[in-house]
Amino acid sequence: MLLTTILLKRLSNNLLLFTLTLALLFSSCHEKESEDFISYVDPFIGTDKMGHTFPGASVPFGMVQLSPDTDTISYEENGSYNKRVYEYCAGYQYDDPTIVGFSHTHFSGTGHSDLGDILIMPTRGSLKLNPGTEKFPEKGYRSKYAHESELAEPNYYSVKLLDYGIKAELTTSTRVGFHRYTFPESDNAHIILDMIHGIYNYDDKNIWTFIRVENDSLITGYRQTSGWARTRKVYFAVSFSKPFRAYGHTREEKGVYKGFYKKFDQENNFPEIAGRDIRAYFSFDTDKGEQIKLKVALSPVSTQGALRNMKAEVPHWDFDKTMMQGQEKWNRELSAISIETIKPEHKTIFYTALYHTLLSPVTYMDYDNRYMGLDRNVHIAEGFTNYTIFSLWDTYRALHPLFNIIQPSRSSDIVESMIAHFDQSVHPMLPVWSHYANENWCMIGYHSVSVIADAIVKGVYKENIDRALEASTETASYGKYDGLDHYMELGYIPEDKENYSVSKTLEYAYDDWCIGQIAKQAGRDSLYNIFSSRSESYRKVFNTKSGFMHPRLSNGQFRKEFDPLDTYGQGFIEGNAWNYGLYVPHAIPEMIQLMGGEKKFISILDSLFISDLSDKHIDKNEDITRDGIIGLYVHGNEPGHHIPYLYNWTGNAYKTQERVRMIMNTMYSGDTNGLCGNDDCGQMSAWYIFSAMGFYPVCPGSDHYSLGSPLVREAQIHLDNGKTFIVKAINQDKENVYVKEVYLNGRKLIRSYITHKELVSGGDLVFHMSSTPN
Repeated sequence: MLLTTILLKRLSNNLLLFTLTLALLFSSCHEKESEDFISYVDPFIGTDKMGHTFPGASVPFGMVQLSPDTDTISYEENGSYNKRVYEYCAGYQYDDPTIVGFSHTHFSGTGHSDLGDILIMPTRGSLKLNPGTEKFPEKGYRSKYAHESELAEPNYYSVKLLDYGIKAELTTSTRVGFHRYTFPESDNAHIILDMIHGIYNYDDKNIWTFIRVENDSLITGYRQTSGWARTRKVYFAVSFSKPFRAYGHTREEKGVYKGFYKKFDQENNFPEIAGRDIRAYFSFDTDKGEQIKLKVALSPVSTQGALRNMKAEVPHWDFDKTMMQGQEKWNRELSAISIETIKPEHKTIFYTALYHTLLSPVTYMDYDNRYMGLDRNVHIAEGFTNYTIFSLWDTYRALHPLFNIIQPSRSSDIVESMIAHFDQSVHPMLPVWSHYANENWCMIGYHSVSVIADAIVKGVYKENIDRALEASTETASYGKYDGLDHYMELGYIPEDKENYSVSKTLEYAYDDWCIGQIAKQAGRDSLYNIFSSRSESYRKVFNTKSGFMHPRLSNGQFRKEFDPLDTYGQGFIEGNAWNYGLYVPHAIPEMIQLMGGEKKFISILDSLFISDLSDKHIDKNEDITRDGIIGLYVHGNEPGHHIPYLYNWTGNAYKTQERVRMIMNTMYSGDTNGLCGNDDCGQMSAWYIFSAMGFYPVCPGSDHYSLGSPLVREAQIHLDNGKTFIVKAINQDKENVYVKEVYLNGRKLIRSYITHKELVSGGDLVFHMSSTPN
């Protein structure tokens, strides 16, 4: 639905919004931003099943990502991991019938989780201070809802809470969540503040929570948790548009020590609330149609920081103004790429994918540039914006290369944030998987070096290359980390010493190649030679007898028990030898020769896409499901995302064209389950954006983009330097998936790639499409 249509539905109650809408539509109609890009975005895509996205409100890279949570599944069940919690990595599942409330922090698309901080829920009637359960929702404060009364668009979410007759609306600035609740007449209306609630919650996850009632319309506090991030503290300030007439809380804890606070009635109208597990309420009388608004500001530093953020970003009570300002930001960011497509649905898929790439990493500093570091000290980001949420095993592959094209300044700040992380860490390590001033050590590799190398090689990061190189080499030399001591000694990681040994060896070899590229840019020949030599470690885990990358033992022998189809226990993380074994992006010609030459390699790739992967080979891996599998190829997880492009290194480049179009048409859609796997902080979406435009960064850290088969009729990339790179597909049609010939700025290409320099110089890349292979 177009933005104008959506906004006109609200005009009856808001003349100001009509004025703002007219200004947006007519003030700059000749500029690229005048196209209503947010009208193509559907935030519900990926909210069903495996996508793990959320539909709520956020601005690009916002600290606050304010969204509904539909259940309170615990991480633990009967002393063991509760597998159902995996469905709730983003807090929301489209098929759920109830909403528990609206929390302010979320991950987008991850396969593990945390966050879900500061949950707010408006209610009326008898006061309930527990959320209820899936089986017995009526016993708690949660509410039924219907998708017919639910609306989501960039920086706006609304829903009717059917049990209470309350309309909930959400919008944000970078650091402030703005709530607007329209109540029926009631002498018993409440705002619930649940400090226990969280995503991937379990008993004792809360270390401490604190609420301070400053006056009858302002509260402050913090929540400290130990979860995926084991030392995480979020400060907040909540301002109410109407004074509350009463307030109170419950504490769900059984500690022995009580101190001397028993002098007070702490549960009713007591202005200092502290404990591990707190739920508070604030009560009001409301007239029919009365709106109560809340501004919830977050800070990584202090409650004063939260208050300053609120004053700086949302000093007023104009909900629609905040919403429109955020949507204008989205239009500016989405306008970096303008496209024409074969089908309207392709535009929705493309711009929703672009939207999802712009949710992470998130801003992690106050308006005055102060933030909490890994050393638990307050730092000031001088000359850069500090970011957090680095899902690097996923995002180095395509998300960060995309930023180097459409977000170069932000990409440079991301590198600075990584180096700041290194400086503050007690370990001499760049981020592995970090969020909220914590390293959580998830997944494998040290892929910050890939992000840094790609930014340096492409001329995006120019600030302190020597410091970046130092941080990268120290990271790659930290023997305590994940088998690196064995890797440095043997040239590979032995399976009898470390799990996932083959995956780690392959990823470390690629990362070492990246460090070599940084050293080359810095003019450090000796380091270039050292890390180029280390980058050949992939050779040591290739078994000529089995024909696969194969787990090897510390005695030098290859493990006898080996199933190249199994995705569990075979030396690979979230993959198998068929998929992960093809991961040598920095030395593809050498890998092809190692595996038997071009003809044999083509046969391997062909078999990958047409053979079958049985259920028994994936049933122990929750990150790999049928939704994302084609033959043996797993698109629903990241290790194989480069594989369809490998035909470009053979005489069968037409098969790359065939495969990428097939993947785009079958693994992505405009439905709520339109993502075939976790979006993983935008990586799954970034693959689609690149592939739809006809090229892909097979090897980040190089300046090459491998050509595929564009899905768009035309794409215009509006570059920061003022130039435009235009991709055109002549004779584009759903049947014409093959490329007959390609022209770059009028000259026929006789290679299957373009360079970053050619792209950022502007110009035209013209594909002539055909229904038959060339």
